[in-house]
Amino acid sequence: MGFSLSSNWKQLQRKQISKTKGIAKKRPKSAAAMVSKSVKASALSDKEPSVSLKFTVTESTNNVSHRKREVGKYLAMDCEFVGAGEEGESSILARVSLVNYHGITVYDTFVLPTEKVTDWRTHVSGVTPAHMKDAVPFKEAQKKVSDLLHGKILVGHDVGHDLDALMLSHPRFMIRDTAKHSPFRKKYAAGKTPSLKKLSKEILGVEIQSGQHSSVEDARATMMIYKSAKAEFETILKKPRQLHK
Repeated sequence: MGFSLSSNWKQLQRKQISKTKGIAKKRPKSAAAMVSKSVKASALSDKEPSVSLKFTVTESTNNVSHRKREVGKYLAMDCEFVGAGEEGESSILARVSLVNYHGITVYDTFVLPTEKVTDWRTHVSGVTPAHMKDAVPFKEAQKKVSDLLHGKILVGHDVGHDLDALMLSHPRFMIRDTAKHSPFRKKYAAGKTPSLKKLSKEILGVEIQSGQHSSVEDARATMMIYKSAKAEFETILKKPRQLHK
């Protein structure tokens, strides 16, 4: 399954590379070189002090070995949905993607809907009937995601919705949800839930979701947003429960 690099992600890479210090002074000349640099980044400690700006250049990992796609301690997840039921009002899982701390795709697959699709929502989801040719059964995707998330810190944006769609649970203390992070809610949404698009624009300076969504791109953006305030996230989690409100 191959996906081309979106213009949004190219913009994000340029911004990230320009902000990174102590890294290669000039940009690599080829996609292969970028993947190589991403692999080197994935070998770094999960405790790196600042946002890593060297994400893989393509959503496809067909040419990247399993060794180069090491999972690590953190995983960001995002899903795409299609509509089922009358007028397509029910949301059914159709794609799930996970990226590691450095943005390298660890798992990305289309999922066979468990109900009859009445609205593919292609203009938003990016999913078409043709994608179902290579889609996997729901239970296969569910098990794979469950195995990957075991013992990991899960990063997501309103990730409870994605977990519900997969019929999975995850320990609350191992979840980092950018939609529920109180400083983000206060600063960017007047106490309400900020959209991932809003956070990406305000924090990363990049427009995403301007057309068809990409669960890989959204997962990467979510991981970067978390990394931009990682210390703050962890400090809040260590406070007594009543201070989280």
